[in-house]
Amino acid sequence: MAASGISNFKSTQQGFLLQCALFHVVPGESSVEFHCAEATNLILIHSHKLTYSPVSNGLLARLTAVNNGDTVPGIESVWLQNETQYLVVQLKGDLTKGNYYILETIFEGELADDLGGFYRSEYTENGAKEILGLLLVIATTQMEATDARKAFPCFDEPEMKATFDITLIHDLGTVALSNGKEIETTEDTMGDVKVLKTKFERTERMSTYLLAFIVSEFDFIQDNSDDVLIRIFARKPAIAAGQGEYALNKTGPMLKFFEEYYNYSYPLPKSDQVGLPDFPFGAMENWGLITYRETALLYDEEYSSNSDKERIATVIAHELAHMWFSNLVTMRWWNDLWLNEGFATYGEYLGAHQAEPTWNIKDLIVLNDVHRVFAVDALASSHPLSSKEEDIQKPAQINELFDTITYSKGASIVRMMSDFLTEDVFEQGFQVKTPAVDATGTALPQSVNNIMNTWVLQMGFPVVTINTATGDVSQKHFLLDPESWIVPMRWMKTGAVQALTWLETKSASIPAMKVTGNDWVLANIDVAGYYRVNYDQANWDKLLNALNTNHEVIPVINRAQLVDDAFNLARAKIIQTVQALETTTYLNNETAYMPWASAINNLDYFYLMFDRSEVYGPMQDYLRKQVTPLFNYYKDLTGNWADVPTGHMDQYNEVNAISLACRTDLQECQELTTTWFRDWMNTGVNKIHPNLRSTMYCNAIATGGAAEWEFAWDKFKNTSIAAEVDKLRIALACTKQAWLLNRYLEYALNPNMIRKQDAMSTIVYIANNVIGQSLAWDFVRARWSYIFSQYGSESNSFPNLINGVTERFSTEFELQQLKQFKADNAEVGFGSGTLALDQSIERTVANIKWIAENKNNVLNWFIAESKS
Repeated sequence: MAASGISNFKSTQQGFLLQCALFHVVPGESSVEFHCAEATNLILIHSHKLTYSPVSNGLLARLTAVNNGDTVPGIESVWLQNETQYLVVQLKGDLTKGNYYILETIFEGELADDLGGFYRSEYTENGAKEILGLLLVIATTQMEATDARKAFPCFDEPEMKATFDITLIHDLGTVALSNGKEIETTEDTMGDVKVLKTKFERTERMSTYLLAFIVSEFDFIQDNSDDVLIRIFARKPAIAAGQGEYALNKTGPMLKFFEEYYNYSYPLPKSDQVGLPDFPFGAMENWGLITYRETALLYDEEYSSNSDKERIATVIAHELAHMWFSNLVTMRWWNDLWLNEGFATYGEYLGAHQAEPTWNIKDLIVLNDVHRVFAVDALASSHPLSSKEEDIQKPAQINELFDTITYSKGASIVRMMSDFLTEDVFEQGFQVKTPAVDATGTALPQSVNNIMNTWVLQMGFPVVTINTATGDVSQKHFLLDPESWIVPMRWMKTGAVQALTWLETKSASIPAMKVTGNDWVLANIDVAGYYRVNYDQANWDKLLNALNTNHEVIPVINRAQLVDDAFNLARAKIIQTVQALETTTYLNNETAYMPWASAINNLDYFYLMFDRSEVYGPMQDYLRKQVTPLFNYYKDLTGNWADVPTGHMDQYNEVNAISLACRTDLQECQELTTTWFRDWMNTGVNKIHPNLRSTMYCNAIATGGAAEWEFAWDKFKNTSIAAEVDKLRIALACTKQAWLLNRYLEYALNPNMIRKQDAMSTIVYIANNVIGQSLAWDFVRARWSYIFSQYGSESNSFPNLINGVTERFSTEFELQQLKQFKADNAEVGFGSGTLALDQSIERTVANIKWIAENKNNVLNWFIAESKS
C-alpha cells in the first residue's frame, strides 16, 4: 500500500458533481463518506494536478460527521503533497474509531489532452474540425491505473471500493454518460449560460479506476439482451455508416456466455460501449461504460479486414470478461494485476469463440500470447507474475506492470490450469464455494496452490528435456536455475496421444517415453503447458523427418511449436542454430497458417540481425524459394487474387504469403502490389480487399517513391474510417526514402498530423523499417526530454517505444549509444520505460554474442539451402 495513514479509512460512498463545460474551467464538488478503522489525526486522500478553493474558514476541506451527535475534530491545516500525490488534512485531534465522516472539497482540474484522468479529445467529421464555427470536442476519462486522482480527490487504491453518486453539468446539445444509468437530465443555468444537469444512479461498490464519465455529441444504436440495455456510442458519421452494428450484435451473446461461465448474472441495467477518437489503450473495462479505441470497436465491411474483425471480437470479449473478473472481484493491490488481466486475456478467446465459432480462435492464443511472452520471460530482466507489494508503489512502477508478462503469461498460466484441471472443473472453480478439485475428485500430484505457486511466484519457465533413448526427463530454468516447476505434460508417441503425465521434480525416469526404431515422442500437445521441450538428437531427427515426409501426422499447433521451440532453444545455446533452421525446410509443402506464422515470427529476428550484412542476400534467396509455393497456392485458390479464402486462418495465411513473397523480392508479388496501388492512384477506386490492404499498401509504398507516399498521406488525412486510417498510417512508415521518413517522424509529434494516441507507435513503425531505424533512434534520443514531458512520464507506451527503436541493435557501438542514452537522461527519467531500457541493453548484449557465434554458420547454411 502507499502511505500508512490511508489504511485507517474505508471509503463507503463518494458523491461527485462535476461541471464539465468543454471550453472553460469550472469547479467541481466532491464529498467522500468514509469509515474510520483506527483513531488518527491525519487524513490522506489522493489528489494530482488539482487546485482547490476554500470550503469554509479559508480551509481547502470541510469535515463533518455522518451522525450529527458525533464529535468532529477541527482542521489544523490542509496542503498538497505533490511527490506522493496526496491532499493532506491535518486535524487538531483524533477521529474516533468506528465513526463515519464526510470530507468535502471544491476543486478544479485542467481538461488537458494528455489521455489520462479526465481529458479532452478533438476529432473530425466530414473532414473538418469545425462545423458551424464550433470545435468538435469530447470530454472523457481514463482512470486506470492511478489517474482518478487527476479527475477528483479520492481514495485511489483498488482495494478501497466505494459507491459513487455522479452528477454532470454539461453544455446544451451534448450527451452525458457515466457508469450508472441516467436518472434524469434537467436544464439549469450557470451564470448567464443555460446548461444541462444529468444525474446518474448510484454505482455498484467498485474501485476508483473503474469510474468513467463522458460528455460528447456522439450518436448511438441500442438493443436489449435479457433486460440489459446495450448501447454503442461513436461519432455520428460512424454510427450512421453502421460501424457499430457488429459490436452491438456480438455484445449480448457474449454477456450471456460469461453469465453462464461465471454462473453469476451481470449486475448492471446497462452496458454502454464507446469508441473514442483518442484513447491510450485498446479499451478499458469501466463498469457499465466501456471505452475503446475506434479500431477496437467499429467495424466497416468495406474497409475492415478479418484481422480487424477479430480484434474487435477479442477486445470486446476481454472487456466483458472483466465485468466479473476485475470489476466484481478485484485484486487487492497492483502487484497481483495478472489476476485481472491474465483471466481476461484467456477469457477473450472463450468469448470470441462464442461469437465466431468457425474461426477456431482458441488456437491462436499459442501464437498471440504463449509464444510471444516466452521471448520476454526468457530475459533475466523479466519478472514474476506476482510481485511484492512493497516493490510496486509509485505510479510508474504500477504502469510498468501492464506488460506482456501480466497479460500473455497470465493468460498462458490460466490456460494451462484450465487444461490440467479440465475446463469443466475449472469453470466450477469460479461458480461454487466448495473447492472444485475436491468436489470432483480430480487427481493432482499436489494441491492447486502448490502447483500454481511454482508458475506464479518465480519468473521464467522451464525447458523440459526428454531423452527418448533412456526415458529420462528433466527440467531446467530456460536461463537460470531456481526451484523446479510442477509440470503437466500432455504428449504423444508416433501420433498416438498418451495419458497426462506430471513432472514434479527436476528429473525423473518415465519409461513410457523411451522409444526404439522409428517411434518418436512429441510433448506438450497443443502447447497446453507453459514450457518449452527439447529432445535427444535422434528424436529431433525423427521429428524433422516426420515434418518432411508427412507433416500432418504432427498436429498443426505442434508444427508451430516445433519451429518456435527450436529457434528459441538455439537462442539459448541448447541446440545449434542451423538445427532450428532445419525446421523450416518442410515449409514449401505447408499451407497451414500457424506453422508459417511461427516461422515468420522467428525469422524476423534473422532479418533484424542480418538485413544490414552479407547474410541478407542468401537468406532472401532461401526464403523466396520456400514461400513461392505458398504464394502460388493462394494465387490459384483465389482465382488470381480475385476471391477471398473461406477459412479465417486461411485469410491470414494469404496475407503471410504475399507479405513474405514481396519481402523476399519475388518479382510477381511486387508487380501485383504496385499494379493494384497504381490502379487506385489512377482511377480513385480502391479494388484491394481489406484483408490485403496493409501488406499491399506497405509494399507499394516501399517500392515506390514520393508520389505513392503523398497519395497515401492524402488518403490518411481525409479518411474517417478508423481501420483504414491505421492501415495507411502504418504503411506510410514503409517507404525507403530517408527524407520522407524524417518528415514523418516530425509529423509523429505534431498532434495536428498524427493523433496523440498514435505518436509512439508511429515512431516504432518507422524504426521497424531498416532505413528508418537509425533515423528513429536519433530522433528519440534528441527529443527524449520533450517526449517524456508531453506524452506522460507514466505513459504505458514508453516500453514499446524503447524496445521498438532499439530492437535491431547488435553492435558494440549501438550498445554504447544505448548506455549513453541511459546516462544522459538519468535526471529526466524513463518512467514506465525503465525496465524496457534495461531489457534493451540486455538484449543488445545477447545479440552481439549471438551474431559472433552464428553468423558464419548461418551464412553457409543459407547459401547451401538456397541452391539445393
